[in-house]
Amino acid sequence: MSSSTAIAFDRPTPPALAVFGAMLRRDFTVARRNIVSVLISTALQPLMLTIVFGVLLPSMGFVGDAYKAALLPGVVAVTLMLSSIQAVALPMVMEFGFTNQIEDRLLAPVGMSILVSEKILYGVLQGTFSALLVLPIARLTMGPIPGLALGNLGPIILFTVLGATVFSTMGMVLGTAIPPQQVNLLFSALLTPLISFGCTYYPWAGLARIPALQIAVLVNPLVYVAEGLRGALTPQFPHMPVVYSLAALIVISVVQWWVGQRTFERRAIR
Repeated sequence: MSSSTAIAFDRPTPPALAVFGAMLRRDFTVARRNIVSVLISTALQPLMLTIVFGVLLPSMGFVGDAYKAALLPGVVAVTLMLSSIQAVALPMVMEFGFTNQIEDRLLAPVGMSILVSEKILYGVLQGTFSALLVLPIARLTMGPIPGLALGNLGPIILFTVLGATVFSTMGMVLGTAIPPQQVNLLFSALLTPLISFGCTYYPWAGLARIPALQIAVLVNPLVYVAEGLRGALTPQFPHMPVVYSLAALIVISVVQWWVGQRTFERRAIR
């Protein structure tokens, strides 16, 4: 009995990076088994927007072809927002609430900061994948888009990853701060205003006719994602200066990451 106990205590602790990788593989295994539902939940709404605003309305003559250039970055932004938030917030709500599986993660031989970072990274990867998947599909669905610059691969990936980081960290804050019984508010009271006033259907410069609203929407992180992608995908059309979008996304990501770390620790301790 004593020898087996000694052997158990002498077993070396696995490196934090190995534990991090194991948890990441576990999340990807779960996602792979539910790939159909994941794609439907994140890509259905953006693709419906693409068909209605990018195909039907232009073909009816209600909007010009130039509107497609304003819409495509918004569709990509909405896709990565939905995918990143869902990838982090919903599992956190479930694991802290209904299933209580968070205990499995807390037993891992790593600090809470590693647990938070792994979940956020998973959300970033899923959001980036969904956005880069929807981009060519939306482009093929809408047909030729004036001024589309798919050759700007670096800026496109940069703003896609930064946008996914913003909404993955937001998902961590929401998933650890909202009680499970109020999770419906996440979609009804938060996501709808984010999308409606996130400059997804229109460029931020177009709000110059309503100055108060143009300033008010700056609290919405989706604005900077959509405008950053406009600067990368359709640079010849009106968009917020790229440096402003870049700076805002970095600051928002850092702040939300810090807040998400604190709310995760408080919830775990409680």
